[in-house]
Amino acid sequence: MKQFKVIFKFELRNYLTNKIFLGVTIFLVALIGVVMFFPRAAEALGGGEDGETEGSPEAGGRPVMLLSVPSGEAGSLMGEAFAAAFGRYNVRVLEDSLEEMEAQILDGTAECALVVESLNAYDYYVNNLSMYDRNTETADEVLKQLGQMQAMVDGGLSWEEAEGILSSRVSHEVFSLGKDQIENFFYTYIMIFALYMVILLYGQMVASNVATEKSSRAMEVLITSARPVSMMFGKVLASCLAGFTQLVAVFGSAVLFFNLNKEYWGGTAAVASVFDMPPELLGYMLVFFVLGFLIYAFLYGAIGSTASKLEDINTSVMPITMLFIVAFMVVMYSLADGNVDNILMKICSFVPFTSPMAMFTRIAMSSVPFHEVLISVAILVVSVFGVGVLAARIYKVGVLLYGTTPKLGSILKAIRKE
Repeated sequence: MKQFKVIFKFELRNYLTNKIFLGVTIFLVALIGVVMFFPRAAEALGGGEDGETEGSPEAGGRPVMLLSVPSGEAGSLMGEAFAAAFGRYNVRVLEDSLEEMEAQILDGTAECALVVESLNAYDYYVNNLSMYDRNTETADEVLKQLGQMQAMVDGGLSWEEAEGILSSRVSHEVFSLGKDQIENFFYTYIMIFALYMVILLYGQMVASNVATEKSSRAMEVLITSARPVSMMFGKVLASCLAGFTQLVAVFGSAVLFFNLNKEYWGGTAAVASVFDMPPELLGYMLVFFVLGFLIYAFLYGAIGSTASKLEDINTSVMPITMLFIVAFMVVMYSLADGNVDNILMKICSFVPFTSPMAMFTRIAMSSVPFHEVLISVAILVVSVFGVGVLAARIYKVGVLLYGTTPKLGSILKAIRKE
């Protein structure tokens, strides 16, 4: 135990005093601060400008939409209908020529324009057409409703009666007996992506540190004075705590900055939902995050001990990296598809190399029986200790093997002799 503590403290101090580690942490915290304070700064800067006019895109905080409609009562009704449908725009009904409208769009005075010729035809003008632009869909619905109203008026109804019929609303309530996937999607995605990045980053660091010590021959001295199990567990747990410390610093600062600017993000449901994670889900996230990191870190450490040169690390750890990437892709595909309870995800939920991401995703996005969660966690815990002990034995054998990278068969043969 004493050997483990010494190795653990030494490795942890190396991580926490590493300039790259500190630099990346400070950069991420600063970046999150800039993002979280951006709405406050934008409002402060925007509110102090005196050059705004009613026709500018920033008037009232809404971009301008130019609207050209036929003259008469029908045109007046179109203006009212489009203004109501495009609530996020400052809709301005104009009689300008098409060239003048295009000029206003090009110089940024207006964002877009609708030139309505009749209830069945219109033209839409915009400078840069966004892939998320849905204005034509909204305009189609507006004109479709106006056309139905016109047909009712021609049939003998008044405009008010026709509008009352078409504007009737159906009320409904949604009772979710399980999980709300829309609400949980964003923080599930962030957790999976964070686990992906941390495992690849710190796993490579563990393997590189082991390979560096081996190439410098320092490992030969260490292996004679400390037990391989103590060395392996000390290195891996130190990297785990360092990575966890970095994540706490990054996500903790994100929570702090969000709460300081909460009123500026209140209208953004996607951002707000990330910081409203239920406590029990946060607990599951920590359990699967730590166990998932440990099992891969042990594998990376074991593989790093078999590499004779630091340049061989990327090639040596490629099978582990590909295994993890495949698990990540399976989870992300199921998450995007919305079917997180498919047969492949259920199988992955009990395989220790895929369960940290697969089971957490199922817990967050669907209803999983508690006994299945317990079984998955139990398998993962046993696997972590089993892989850790095996990694320590590979480590003991691998650090004494030089020359070409040893094959798996020769490593297993050497372990059996031990």
